Amino acid sequence: MPQIGWYGLGSMGLAMASNLQRHVAAKKAISLIYSNRTMSRGSPLRALGAIPEPNFAKLVSQCGIIFTMVSNDSVLQSLLSTAMGSSQSLKDKIFVDCSTVHPETVRSAVSELKSKGASYVAAPVFGGNPIAVDGKLVFAIGGPKNATETVKPLIQDVMGRRVIDCGEDATKSSLLKIAGNIVTVNMMEAVGEAQVFAEKTGLGTGPMEELIGEAFGPVAGGYSKRLTTGAYAPPLDSRPGFGVSLAIKDARHAMSMAQEQGVELPGLELARANMEAARDYGGECLDSSTIYGTLRQKAGLEFWNEKSRKE
Repeated sequence: MPQIGWYGLGSMGLAMASNLQRHVAAKKAISLIYSNRTMSRGSPLRALGAIPEPNFAKLVSQCGIIFTMVSNDSVLQSLLSTAMGSSQSLKDKIFVDCSTVHPETVRSAVSELKSKGASYVAAPVFGGNPIAVDGKLVFAIGGPKNATETVKPLIQDVMGRRVIDCGEDATKSSLLKIAGNIVTVNMMEAVGEAQVFAEKTGLGTGPMEELIGEAFGPVAGGYSKRLTTGAYAPPLDSRPGFGVSLAIKDARHAMSMAQEQGVELPGLELARANMEAARDYGGECLDSSTIYGTLRQKAGLEFWNEKSRKE
């Protein structure tokens, strides 16, 4: 097993990297080397035996496979520029990005790394933090076959329950992720609407949540729990499962591409507007499911429910 590096320790990245470190430890392979803008975020990973390296260029120089899980396109571009701007050789290295980025960002990364003799694998994920912790994410993977075949054993039954192979064109996995986000965000909107309806009519959120989980599956049921447990607006000293600004960014990627192709996404547009209104009201420390807070306000309820933070 080649030396593996990891950059990006948000709520998703830390959970994923922890599962990967447990895997390499079980295989008695070389421990994961990790880096992050805030290195203290890696303390739980270090406790599992992973090795900290604050300098990303040094991490790249030591690793044959480098995973990244970052917040947006510009962070990924900056990391790749750092790697390519150093004097070290990138020949035969595999960069695996698990973030949600625009296909054009992927296309550019593929071209730039190929010119250095390196491979780029796009491997965005479906699922929130609890699913990442359990190692049950779904990965959409695309890139050169030899690279994806090398990477798959580090994903399947380690960080994810399923790998969807999108072929050698890495942009296709990015497209699949963006298309999947249309379903995800619309589902959060629908669950939020149903729960506000249940509360206002006196039906109650309990029976509604039971129905959502049983009739529409565990993903929809999980979104409902984010609302009823107050996780849509967590305490200010904590991190949301998936931040509202990240969800807005993902929605904007889908909407810009849809506009280019003459496709209307009215449901996504409504949900994006509700997320932006929630962020304007409650700030950055909100989960993507904070659509619910806006829907509550529109129905004459408080933005906050009895289990969320109150301001």
